[in-house]
Amino acid sequence: METVSSERKIFVLDTNVILHDSDSLRHFADNDIVIPIIVLEELDNFKRGNEIINYHARKFVRTLDELCGDAIFNSGIPLGPGLGKISIRLDEEMAPEIKASFSPLKKDHRILNLTYIITRENKNRKVVLVSKDVNLRMKAKAVGLLAEDYTSDHIKDVKTLYTGTRTIEDVSDELVDRIYADDQPKISELSLSEPLKSNEFTVLRSGNKSVLATFDGYQEVLRRVEKKTVSGITPRNAEQIFALDALLNPKISLVTISGKAGTGKTLLALAAGLEQRSHYRQIYLARPIVPLSNKDIGYLPGDINSKISPYTQPLFDNLGVIQSQNRAGKNAPHFRDLLENEKLVISALSYIRGRSLVKIFFIVDEAQNLTPHEVKTIVTRAGENTKIVFTGDIFQIDHPYLDSHSNGLSHIIAKMQGEKLYAHINLEKGERSELAELASNRL
Repeated sequence: METVSSERKIFVLDTNVILHDSDSLRHFADNDIVIPIIVLEELDNFKRGNEIINYHARKFVRTLDELCGDAIFNSGIPLGPGLGKISIRLDEEMAPEIKASFSPLKKDHRILNLTYIITRENKNRKVVLVSKDVNLRMKAKAVGLLAEDYTSDHIKDVKTLYTGTRTIEDVSDELVDRIYADDQPKISELSLSEPLKSNEFTVLRSGNKSVLATFDGYQEVLRRVEKKTVSGITPRNAEQIFALDALLNPKISLVTISGKAGTGKTLLALAAGLEQRSHYRQIYLARPIVPLSNKDIGYLPGDINSKISPYTQPLFDNLGVIQSQNRAGKNAPHFRDLLENEKLVISALSYIRGRSLVKIFFIVDEAQNLTPHEVKTIVTRAGENTKIVFTGDIFQIDHPYLDSHSNGLSHIIAKMQGEKLYAHINLEKGERSELAELASNRL
């Protein structure tokens, strides 16, 4: 009989962990994993569809099928070198301690009950329920069980998340003058305790002089950043100037813009896309529909346009602002004409997936409601001459199982910083109105 070390834990996985990451089985080191049979029942309901969660459900079931054998319902099957075992457990009769407080009709409570029974069976080992549902984790702790969020793709500290900008004080007058003269000094001429990252923006100050610049990682020089008006939109602060510079730079194919409501994230991205429309085959504007809910978009009445209208209306609002700023401009055809000619495509993200992303300016708004895997899926579909822009507020999340640490926007900012084809800007100052800024800060 195999002797199991008491240091090896047993993790019981909730359905939402698998729908979040179908490869989660390989992220628990040499610990053992238990899949309640009710989880397989729930996954069966998610197998059909084109959303990322449907992909995860199908992939996980295929993985189980490859491992399948009688042992998976008994002692478990090894997952591979350096990994533990996986087993599937059938339902158990509700323990009196659980039944006293929780209804046996609810699926979450059946998972809770199974975790409780496994804990009693393995008194010499730690048994942990892993769920992205905070309510289920609280219920587990209420009955003395260990419960954790799935954190393998979490950002540890969002307070130190890369902002894309830096202020450097006490530089020489001569260096500021040279940057204004487009001399582009070498980065080595700055004595910095922490080197600038590729495409990191900076305000360089010398006495009463200052200049906006960015670090060109390809040539390792400081390049001056100029204030530009695009599609009738003029940036109102240094961060917006930086954002437009990144959006207009052909060498940068991936841009993320974060910031609270009213900082101009979406407006700047749309203005830059319209300004460069001749360089791209199409401009895509998309927003995610918050997944993991039974009230998905398919349940809404009407045709496809009626279904996605609540999600895409903010994009039309921003286009209306751009149009009003450009009524007399020759470089600003009405966006309705662009829509009719399919030069401009506005859709919910679920209707964009599967399309070819070649020579596309692709804006994904509200990206904080995407999982890390969804962000990866979008970026890996980028073809030649495509630029992808993610915008969002990592502290304003509507997804039921994501937070500021686990969402896809935070993930990509943390993982891509310093890459030569990537730039990030965090916008802090609200520019929508004085009232909107006051409400954002006080309420």
